[in-house]
Amino acid sequence: MNAPAVKPPAAANEAYRLPPKLFSARCAACWFLLGLAALTFASFWTLDLQWAKFLSAESARRMGKFLAELLSPSMDPVFLKKLLIASLETIAMSALGTLLAVIAGLALALPASRTHAEDTAYWRVPTRLILNGLRSIPELVWAALLIISAGLGPFAGTLALGLHTTGVLGRLFAEAIENAPPGPAYALRVQGVPAGRVFLYSTLVQILPQLLSYTLYRWENNIRAAAVLGVVGGGGLGQMLAFHMGLFHMSETSSILIAMILLVALVDLLSYVSRRVLQR
Repeated sequence: MNAPAVKPPAAANEAYRLPPKLFSARCAACWFLLGLAALTFASFWTLDLQWAKFLSAESARRMGKFLAELLSPSMDPVFLKKLLIASLETIAMSALGTLLAVIAGLALALPASRTHAEDTAYWRVPTRLILNGLRSIPELVWAALLIISAGLGPFAGTLALGLHTTGVLGRLFAEAIENAPPGPAYALRVQGVPAGRVFLYSTLVQILPQLLSYTLYRWENNIRAAAVLGVVGGGGLGQMLAFHMGLFHMSETSSILIAMILLVALVDLLSYVSRRVLQR
């Protein structure tokens, strides 16, 4: 007699199962990806992409000439002195804008957060709407609007950075306050400690490293933003960049770009060192 066939275990059936089909009519994700690919192809189809002109010898010659001029930075002492002043101006704009945003963001984060379950938080929704409005407008747009009232220069750029960053930090601070461990704050509240002291001696102590981390991260972003706010007249390196690029001064433009890269690298290094110190 033939021995009965031994059925493989369920795990073996799973191991020998063929992979699913690449496309299935019942797969909603497949249809979504297919539609997304069609929209992407249609967007490229409507663009006037002149690949022949872009890949032509004349285009390559012009690009080579442009790169040769860009790779020869200006070392004129008078220009480098102006560049140093603009770099310091950019750092000051970013630092002061971030400091103003930390103060205003923390002040708005308190009414925008619910500190405990019994907290009514009447101002939570309207304050969060204000924060959403502040951060939804980019720094360049804020600078273009503030130049009308504050005039050209770093003051408008600093205010633009402060307003946008207030919206970002205010929301992050509010989330940190709401996610803080509730135990220490509850222990103080049941003893009759006022709400202000509860926040200072319990919540703020717990979330302070997180707030500092958010602040350093936004300072890094504001350095980059301050470097381009001069495109609309916000002062600093961006204003020098817009001026010299508009006149096709490639040597000066190269020096400005190098200064921007070094500035961002320096701030990244300082932020990294600060985070390492805070983690100890």
